[in-house]
Formats: sequence, C-alpha cells, structure tokens
Amino acid sequence: MYNYYARTNINPPNVVSFARGDVTGDRVPDNVYLTGIMTPASPFIQNITLLVQDGRSGELTSVPLRENAGYNPTVFLGDFTGNGVDDIFISIATGGSGGIMYHYIYSFVDNTAQLLFDFNVYNEQYQYEVTYQDYYKVEVVSMINNKKYIIDISTKDIEYLNEIYDENGKLKSPITGFVNPLSGLYPVDFDLNKRYELLAYQKIAGRYNADSLGFVLNTLAWLDNRFVLQNQYVAILGY
Repeated sequence: MYNYYARTNINPPNVVSFARGDVTGDRVPDNVYLTGIMTPASPFIQNITLLVQDGRSGELTSVPLRENAGYNPTVFLGDFTGNGVDDIFISIATGGSGGIMYHYIYSFVDNTAQLLFDFNVYNEQYQYEVTYQDYYKVEVVSMINNKKYIIDISTKDIEYLNEIYDENGKLKSPITGFVNPLSGLYPVDFDLNKRYELLAYQKIAGRYNADSLGFVLNTLAWLDNRFVLQNQYVAILGY
C-alpha cells in the first residue's frame, strides 16, 4: 500500500479536538473532530480540518477551513439558530501578541456544511474610530451602530500622560488609537432558553498594541439567517 506520509516524512493528521452531538438533525449523536498536522517540538498546528462522522451511517465528511493554522484549536457544539440542532463552533488562537482569534460556526443539517459565522466577515463589519481628546479623554466610535463612548484615562501613569498632554491638559499632537480584530468569541445562553448567543471581545488600544485602554464587548444573536448585534458595551481597564 502506498504510504504518502511515510514517503514525504510529513506527520499524519492527529485529532486535536473532539465533540459529540446531533449536528445532522436526525436525533442520532454524531462525532465531530478537528484534525491537524502537529509541528515537532511546537504547539503550532497546521492543516486544521473539520471532520464530521454521521452517527447513523458512519459516513465521514471533511470541511476545509480557510484559516487553518494556529494554536489550541477547539470545537464546541451548541444550538445557535434555535432549530434544536447543534451547530459547530470552532476556535483557533493565532498566537500573536494581540491575542487575535479565528472563529467559525457551521451548521451541518442533512450532512451539508453551511457557514453561519466567519470571523473575517465580522471584522470587516465591526469597525471603530479611536481618538485621543483634550483633558485626558479617549473617544471610541462604533461605526456599525453609530455609538460613541468616552474613556477617562486621567488615572493612567503620570509619565504616560505627560508624553501626550501639556500642563493644561491639552493634546501636544493628534493621536489615534485602534480596536483589534476579534480576540475572543464565547457562546453564552444569556436567557437560558437552550439557544446560544455570542459574546465578542475586541481590545481597544492606544498608541500601540500593548497600550490597552479597554475592550468593546458585542453580544450577537441569530436573526433572519444571520448574527445581528444585540447589545454593545465598553469595558475599561483599571490603570
């Protein structure tokens, strides 16, 4: 038998995460795997692939992921759409300093993969403007819902403030910050109805990524065949 992996010295795929539940809608539990190729002497995993085994027929279906390399890939099963069937929630850490995450949610009813949530689409839709203002304030504007938030940074370290403001509290020069892409997406059943919503975290940064000012927290719920914004909060860090 021809052994491709042996010939090319490539590690074969390993199961890196597993969950069991009815994702096809036939009320028979299915096996849901994430497989990937391990990197020697490293936690980095490549070629991460979704693999679903139908519990009734034993048939295997492979679903490639667009972003398929990273750290600590995990799979979680839960109903996000309210149809009574588990959906497949996938999380992959990028390992970057910003704590950026890859997230996908798939429906697999009738053994057909349908992408319900793509982190890239979310990051394109949820845009922000971060602008330093006089008197130790930072304005955060969420573009998708036209909401404005003001963060008071007056309790930050005096050396930090002196770099930015003069003795009268006026900006020495214009400064803009930024909001990172998704750094966490969590399934939460807020109203305890066995249908999960999403809680999304995005870090608010000042002059550079390590200059953390807080987080934008968005809650999303499935409505009219898409995830829509329910509530939005800004959480600040203790300085």
